[in-house]
Amino acid sequence: MPETDMLRHHNPAGMHTPRGYTHVVTATAPARIVFVSGQVGVAPDGKLAADFRGQVEQAFANLEMALAAAGGGFENVTKMTVFLTDIANQIGIYREVRDRHLGTRPPPASTALGVAALAMPAMMFEVEAVAVLPA
Repeated sequence: MPETDMLRHHNPAGMHTPRGYTHVVTATAPARIVFVSGQVGVAPDGKLAADFRGQVEQAFANLEMALAAAGGGFENVTKMTVFLTDIANQIGIYREVRDRHLGTRPPPASTALGVAALAMPAMMFEVEAVAVLPA
């Protein structure tokens, strides 16, 4: 079943037009739901990227690998939540990297949160996702 038949993206009338996310994403067919734990900027060798952009790039690479392990990709993501330790200064870089990975397809529902800290003191970014794949 084509993804366009399985997922419906809605930006209801009367709500502002979002940039980079969709207000409502509905799965309309039998499907598998995949929950991906928060991904951070840690490379396969266990090293954390030194700067914010590097952490976001690595976190999205990790998310891509996690989705692939479930048989999916970014096109299957219906909900994304991101955590940034300095949201005012980091949101632009995050959006740039996100948009490159998501491409031009309808974006998922999304939440971005500014947080005081993440699991390790040097971590600045984390992304978690929910994806819907064909049954």
